[in-house]
Amino acid sequence: MRLFIAIELPNEIKQRLARMRIDIPGCRWVPSEQIHLTLAFLGEVDDAKLDLLTRVLATINAPGFSLCFNNTGCFPDRRRPRVLWIGLKPEPLLDTLASQVRKAVLACGIPQEDRPFSPHITLARLKVPAPREAEAFLNRPLEQGMPVVDVREFTLFQSILTSQGAVHNPLKVFDLVRSNV
Repeated sequence: MRLFIAIELPNEIKQRLARMRIDIPGCRWVPSEQIHLTLAFLGEVDDAKLDLLTRVLATINAPGFSLCFNNTGCFPDRRRPRVLWIGLKPEPLLDTLASQVRKAVLACGIPQEDRPFSPHITLARLKVPAPREAEAFLNRPLEQGMPVVDVREFTLFQSILTSQGAVHNPLKVFDLVRSNV
């Protein structure tokens, strides 16, 4: 199974992020229902490791937290944009959760990329870099009053590739620790 671990976003947020779309040639926007914050991409995982992974992920003990949106950006850079995203204000508890997820995945023998966690929400992928057209997206101010997202869980997803694009199926939801604040 092709798997990833992510934070699901409320539908209202997904719809607001989808409204940021603009016309860019060769750009494939993420369908609004699939917008999420990836904590770890796992790739193909066999059933034996899946069972172990769900048990290990269930042991993660991390507190809930809030996410605030702060900017737009792209990978790898503005001269050759291939991925358009929206960024998040720094949140140490998100970084802690991502680190715990990474350790859990590695403990199950599932390799991970070496690059550091960079919290962002992918909104589009460009087949061919279109720097001039992407600038219109990158220079757009965020919608006024974007709500804060309260994160109380994370999800293990299966990604099924189809001719119409990927379909994301939640396999298991893991609760974060509720704070008494």
